[in-house]
Amino acid sequence: MKVHILDDWFDTLKTLPSYARLADHDVTVWTDHVEDPAVLADRLAEAEALVLFRERTPVTQALLSRLPNLKLISQRGVYPHVDVPACTQQGVVLSSNQSAGRPSVAAAELTFALMLASARQIPQQMQSLKAGHWQLAPGQSLSGRRLGLYGHGRIGRQVASYARAFGMQVWWWGSEAGRARAEAEGETVAPSRAAFFGESDFVSVHVRLTPQTRGLITRDDLLAMKPTASFINTSRAGLVEDGALSAALEAGRPGRLALDVFDPEPFTDTEDPVLSHPSVIATPHIGYVTEDELDHQFADIYDQINAFAEGAPIHVINPEVL
Repeated sequence: MKVHILDDWFDTLKTLPSYARLADHDVTVWTDHVEDPAVLADRLAEAEALVLFRERTPVTQALLSRLPNLKLISQRGVYPHVDVPACTQQGVVLSSNQSAGRPSVAAAELTFALMLASARQIPQQMQSLKAGHWQLAPGQSLSGRRLGLYGHGRIGRQVASYARAFGMQVWWWGSEAGRARAEAEGETVAPSRAAFFGESDFVSVHVRLTPQTRGLITRDDLLAMKPTASFINTSRAGLVEDGALSAALEAGRPGRLALDVFDPEPFTDTEDPVLSHPSVIATPHIGYVTEDELDHQFADIYDQINAFAEGAPIHVINPEVL
């Protein structure tokens, strides 16, 4: 098959062991980011299989209608960036492994790294040292402090295991079903949403972005947090209500934000009041971007292509096309 891979910005995929799984295909890798549907359509005119690098490029009806040779979109994880009805209308199979049972260790590790960086103000302390000013004010130890995890899923549970190794107190909030799962596993669930936000020293959100969860974390939630607390988001920017981060920074509640996700992405506005605020630690959506994690994820993606080529598609989101 003629396989096109989008948005491999650092041309990493060819260097990973899993790339060998595409040996029987004609592969083109695009290393820049293009949003114009007309330009994309011209590039992908001969593509039979399209590989998406997470949610970096939306796949719209306007794009799909200009790709008559496309038969398969192969990706991994959730797919809010893909117009599934349009795929079905165009006869394009969408395959996406939902990775049941395995957490993204890379995302959990970055979450904890941001928590440590926020508690000890590592970027700010580095900047002070390099500017010749030596130390800033003291930071916080994690041991004995309370971590609130919103969303009792695989990544949240992985973060909880790290937190306990550091001697933190962990409690949970989330949907009614999620809280029930946590309680069934013997976890501590906050007595109320207000207590969860108001009494946690750190809050980290681990929820999938869907139409139902958009704006899930509200302005009032953040303003209820302590001035000494930190809010960490390595999931999706859309989980937080529009304007809530700016309101939090203005009020100083919580006192610090640690963010890996933005809207839109790539996000390059250096004048943005949230990104440029001194109380914000930010990384450019690198939660899953490690060689190990990419090799694991793209092995699944390539397996989906091979299964389709062999006439036995797997992880199909729109089976009515088959």
